[in-house]
Amino acid sequence: MNRLPTRVAVLGALALLGACKAPAESGWSGYAEGDYVYLAAPVAGTLKTLSVQAGQQVAVGAPLFALDAAPEQAARAEADARVLAAQAQAANTTKGRRADEVAVVRAQLAQARALAARAETEWQRQKALVDQSFVSQSRLDDATTARTQARDRVAELEASLRVATLPARADERDSAAAQVEAAKQSRQQLAWREQQTVQAAPTAGLVADTYWRVGEYVPAGQPVVSLLPPEARKARFYVPEAALGGLKIGQAVSLHCDGCGAPIAAQISRIATQPEYTPPVIYSNTQRTKLVFMVEARPAPADATRLHPGQPLDVKPVK
Repeated sequence: MNRLPTRVAVLGALALLGACKAPAESGWSGYAEGDYVYLAAPVAGTLKTLSVQAGQQVAVGAPLFALDAAPEQAARAEADARVLAAQAQAANTTKGRRADEVAVVRAQLAQARALAARAETEWQRQKALVDQSFVSQSRLDDATTARTQARDRVAELEASLRVATLPARADERDSAAAQVEAAKQSRQQLAWREQQTVQAAPTAGLVADTYWRVGEYVPAGQPVVSLLPPEARKARFYVPEAALGGLKIGQAVSLHCDGCGAPIAAQISRIATQPEYTPPVIYSNTQRTKLVFMVEARPAPADATRLHPGQPLDVKPVK
């Protein structure tokens, strides 16, 4: 009986099994990835200017884009006017009536006092006549009523004069002050919205893409520009379960790619907590059907620019 084919099959199976259980030192397959920064305005508007284009390097604070700020500017101007109106009303509650109004009350009080003095004199005269029985008691009663009315009028105008020089009540002043503060906060909010129509680069990096053209209406929160900072580039690779125990956060690895020149030093920054199947982008016959764990490693920012998202990588542990 010829056992040669059986032996060849067994040797082939052992070779395949050995390839599947290759030592960790042989490395793992992966690719470069980037954590993009998507820049959007929290307000809607027509795209007025686009200061960058895809592939351009920008520095921190470089202008990226600006929306039409005319609606926000008009709203802020309205808020400014409301603040002035509220401040004027609050100031008015701290003052008495106008000087001319106070002068009118003073003049009325002077007239009332003169009439009260005349009514007093008339009452004295009528009382003397009644005591001498020259006039009836009814004449004195009329004089008494007139004197009382004149005195009440004087008291009324004296109270009006005091009120005319007083400010508003404390509750009214507090309400006016609260209205001023509310108007200021509204103005501050509208000023912030106006500022948000202009967006600058929060970090240095590569302009990965732009998504709108000048003249188009951009909804609030929709990204207009995406940036790729150097420190946001990383390697993503997949490690078999058997090799996972030898890895830890901070461990050094080296990244190899076509055209990259010298290996790129990196450190493991993340180890996935759940397994997955090898993604189809990793073309490896020995790992295609195995469960693997996703691992990420980050190089130094100076070396990260050598990585390009989507670029295939070979990752090897550093002994």
